[in-house]
Amino acid sequence: RCTVDDRVTRVAWLNRSTILYAGNDKWSIDNRVVILSNTKTQYSIKIHNVDVYDEGPYTCSVQTDNHPKTSRVHLIVQVPPQIVNISSDITVNEGSSVTLMCLAFGRPEPTVTWRHLSGKGQGFVSEDEYLEITGITREQSGEYECSAVNDVAIPDVRKVKVTVNYPPYISNAKNTGASVGQKGILQCEASAVPVAEFQWFKEDTRLANGLEGVRIESKGRLSTLTFFNVSEKDYGNYTCVATNKLGNTNASIILYG
Repeated sequence: RCTVDDRVTRVAWLNRSTILYAGNDKWSIDNRVVILSNTKTQYSIKIHNVDVYDEGPYTCSVQTDNHPKTSRVHLIVQVPPQIVNISSDITVNEGSSVTLMCLAFGRPEPTVTWRHLSGKGQGFVSEDEYLEITGITREQSGEYECSAVNDVAIPDVRKVKVTVNYPPYISNAKNTGASVGQKGILQCEASAVPVAEFQWFKEDTRLANGLEGVRIESKGRLSTLTFFNVSEKDYGNYTCVATNKLGNTNASIILYG
């Protein structure tokens, strides 16, 4: 808006050095710019669908009988934060170095932060567009959330999933007792990413499902070796082997009477 009085004989609006309107005559070829009022008290223009390129100084120039006057206004265009580029979900081996990227646009320039959304709650990780993790551990796997914040609108939030592969380790393998003629169950639990495959051995002999009254069931982290009808010859030392593409590990489990 530009306030004028009845001594004014000529009026014009300029953007930097470009004339937008001279009186009621439109000089600008931009159809978003229109005259709103040209009266004895006010000379106003309106810009529809404002863009960042519209930011800058605008000048209302008025001519009175004796001398020209100008009034300047600076248009500041604000833009909500928007994440324009972010890393894809990634799978890496434990010990690798990982760089996650989150590029955001907005006016004012948004603040970009990374958080690790772990089971222990949200851990603040980095206040930067790039998050660098050297020697990543299995505990650092999971979802990472990038948020871009400025005060114009609600934050823009995106997530990246980081999967960390690691070789198996057997977390639970207990010796078990069972009476002759009863059912006996040996259990072997192993953590691994990707999930481990299991094998069972007695001495050097690999056990197969369904042979000699035993059943092997492996699901997720747990493998069970079931004896439906324990006999004396079943007693002894068994080995559980857990394997994935990064390695293998084994544990000795005793079935006793």
